[in-house]
Amino acid sequence: MNDLTDLISVSIRAFHSDIFVGAETLKGPPGYDSLEFHIEMLNKSSHFYKIVCGQKIIGGFWLMQQKHDEAYLYRIFLDPDYHHMSIGLKSFDFLFKKYPSVKIWSLKTPKWNIRTPKFYRKIGFEISKEDEKFLYFTMNK
Repeated sequence: MNDLTDLISVSIRAFHSDIFVGAETLKGPPGYDSLEFHIEMLNKSSHFYKIVCGQKIIGGFWLMQQKHDEAYLYRIFLDPDYHHMSIGLKSFDFLFKKYPSVKIWSLKTPKWNIRTPKFYRKIGFEISKEDEKFLYFTMNK
């Protein structure tokens, strides 16, 4: 339970930092600050990983494996104190090595966020579609 409490604190810090990259308010995606949501996602997701530095939880991500060769990265977040340290890149590298059978990766990000599209493109994702709220990214390995 301590891990979950720490994870929620990191989630709040991570999503509140979006105010500096286009968010209009100190908010986040549904459930980002909710214990019930995080417990539900631990039960629903195919896989969950926490990102640690030493013994400290600094981020996390949920993976929804849709088929043997397809996966959707539901959410990834990192404590803003650890941005620009290649931890996001290392997290994706971990995923790609851990799931070599996954050939199609997908995720989405809010259109207002000016930080994440550049990062996802750097990794190799491309915008596959967009609507009025989100950019949808896909990567074919």
